[in-house]
Amino acid sequence: MSELELHLSAPVARTLESWDWQASDPLLKDAVPTVARGHNLVAVLPPSPAAAAPLIGAVLGRLGGGVRGLMVVPPGMLAEWTGVVFGVAAGTGLRVGAALASARALRELRAGSLDLLVASPSVIQELMTSSALKAEGLGVIVLAQPEAWSGHSALAPLMQDLPLEAQRVILTADPAAAADLVERYARKALVLGMPPAEAAPAQPVGPVRTVSVAWSRRAAGLSELLQLLDPVTVTIWAHDRSAAAEIARAVPIDGESIRLVTGDAPRSSLIIAFDLPSRARLAQLVQAGDTVLLVPPGTESYVASIARPTRALRLPGLLEEHAAISASDRARIRAELESGDGSAALLALAPLFERQDPTRVAAALYALWKGQEHKAAGSQATAGPATGREEPQSPAVPAIAKVWVSIGKKDGVTPADLVGALTKELRVDRTAIGRVELREGFCLIDLPAADADRIAQALSGKMIRKVRVTARLDRTPGGAERRPRSGAGRPRP
Repeated sequence: MSELELHLSAPVARTLESWDWQASDPLLKDAVPTVARGHNLVAVLPPSPAAAAPLIGAVLGRLGGGVRGLMVVPPGMLAEWTGVVFGVAAGTGLRVGAALASARALRELRAGSLDLLVASPSVIQELMTSSALKAEGLGVIVLAQPEAWSGHSALAPLMQDLPLEAQRVILTADPAAAADLVERYARKALVLGMPPAEAAPAQPVGPVRTVSVAWSRRAAGLSELLQLLDPVTVTIWAHDRSAAAEIARAVPIDGESIRLVTGDAPRSSLIIAFDLPSRARLAQLVQAGDTVLLVPPGTESYVASIARPTRALRLPGLLEEHAAISASDRARIRAELESGDGSAALLALAPLFERQDPTRVAAALYALWKGQEHKAAGSQATAGPATGREEPQSPAVPAIAKVWVSIGKKDGVTPADLVGALTKELRVDRTAIGRVELREGFCLIDLPAADADRIAQALSGKMIRKVRVTARLDRTPGGAERRPRSGAGRPRP
């Protein structure tokens, strides 16, 4: 029996060993035995799902034989958390399910076919409302990164009905933000990962460079960083080797000029943290070489707490391609303004200017213009022998999309604040930002449709007016009055 098997099942221990977890790791020495014995725990960890792999393994050891578990994860991070959970659970025989929406989970829960369900707070709320999920049937609940949720109210009915003997495990990167949740639902739980109260406040480590990148694009970000910086030697650091295959597909790991490590990083021209490290680990990485952190949405405040000074790097990508197209369009419009008097057009548009914002009229005309170009291009691409019949055309893609942001007038925000966040932090071209509609509890921003989803993902988790915001594409049909989700924003710190 290996040392890891003292508190973990044999399949889980083998998986963690293959991922390079060592029995001497502090997490395995202290936190894992606590969870394995059924005690409540608050673990302060970096906001990377991989950092929690041993604790997930300990939770899995508590399940089965009629004991069911629930893991609540931040919205937008279901794929990242379930990837780690499924990886750790491989070979255990446990039935694990992930619910992006409530329909599938509803069927599996009613069939009693799940040992562990992984879902976001909103899905949990829907399942509770439909009586598919019953708190009294749960033996273990894991609350992952509650500071990244849009509110804790969705879980209140579940937590109030949870049996007193049910084990509670809270994984957080921001214990101050999760303090209220801990006080209400996990009082007297053992807290691990916090410095002693009498210790001096830990100072940020630096200098480091940061790259904002979606969770799903971290491996691609490695490749783009190597092309951008062209280092002589590079060390990629990660909590474990669970993503080793994904990383190897993106960059040529040769063990010499490009290495993947999970412990101390050797001296290198460039160190890239694939996962977000602890403060102590970051200090070692900075000593080993020029360090770059990959910063997924929602983790910015954690990075600010451990790293300083920081300098942002921006990877080239689709935004630049579309920015070039937009610049070309602006040049054509400028040329038309300079060469023609436009009197006929002004006569046609004057009534619209009296009733609508001229900026929105211009945006609508631009959308029509680009739509006609798309149609013309489609007609040329699909043209064939003359048959006397007209080929059906695909509908034009709208040029403008609205992005919903969970901050509004009640937060004291102004359009300038939103535009500043987009241009200064996300490097969005100012000319690409359209109308900003401020409502009481939220706002809507017009952005190029091709980039809107990517910009919304990057904006989620940013701080505006000391409020952490959530952003997403607005898909409300017909422009009806939109109401923010319950608890969509973050309270002011």
